[in-house]
Amino acid sequence: MPIVDVVDLNNEKVGELELAAEVFAAEINQALIYEAVRHHLASRRSGTAKTKTRHEVSGSGKKLWKQKGTGRARTGSIRSPIWRHGGTVHGPVPRDYSYRLPRKMQLGALRSALSAKLRDGELKVVQSFTLADHKAKTVRAALDKLEAGVKKVLLVDNEENRNLELGARNLEGVTLVASREVTTYDLLGHQHVLLSEAAARKLSEALR
Repeated sequence: MPIVDVVDLNNEKVGELELAAEVFAAEINQALIYEAVRHHLASRRSGTAKTKTRHEVSGSGKKLWKQKGTGRARTGSIRSPIWRHGGTVHGPVPRDYSYRLPRKMQLGALRSALSAKLRDGELKVVQSFTLADHKAKTVRAALDKLEAGVKKVLLVDNEENRNLELGARNLEGVTLVASREVTTYDLLGHQHVLLSEAAARKLSEALR
C-alpha cells in the first residue's frame, strides 16, 4: 500500500497516511479515463441550438405565382429552404447529449486518475484546511507554502469549511469540491491536487 506524508498548511510533515492500493496504486486505464471525461463533457452540453424549419420562419404561405405559363420555375412558398430567409433543412433541435456510463467504469476511471496523480507527484495530503479567516490572500499564502502556486489547483475536503469556501472562490484556477463530488474530469483538469486527510481516508474507503 502507498504511504504518503501528511503535511500541515506550512508544508511541514506531521505524520504519514497509508492509502488503499486499490485506489491510489491501481493500474492506469487510459481508455476508462477517456470515457469518463467524454461522459462528463457530454452531460455538460446545453443542447439548446435550434434552427427554424419552413413552417416556423416568417413569411406568407401564398403561392408566389401560378404553376404554369410564366416561364419561371415553379414554386409554392417564399419560406422554402432554397430561398433566402427560408427555413433550414435538418438543422439542430434542442436535445440532451448526456448518456449513461456504468458506475463501475466511472469508479475505475476515478481510481486511475488518482493513481496517475500520485505517481506523477501531483497529489498531496494536507492534515486539514483550517484557516484563520476567509480572505483570499490567506488561501493563496497557504497554497504558496504548499508549493501549489500553479495555475490550476484542486482542493478536496470532506467537511464543510466556510473559510476555505469563501477564500478560494475568487482565486482563479482554484477549485474546491467535496470528496463525494470529485470527478475524473476535475482531477485531470488541475495541475495539482490537495486532499485533506479526512478526504483521502474517505476516498480510500469509498473507491475500494
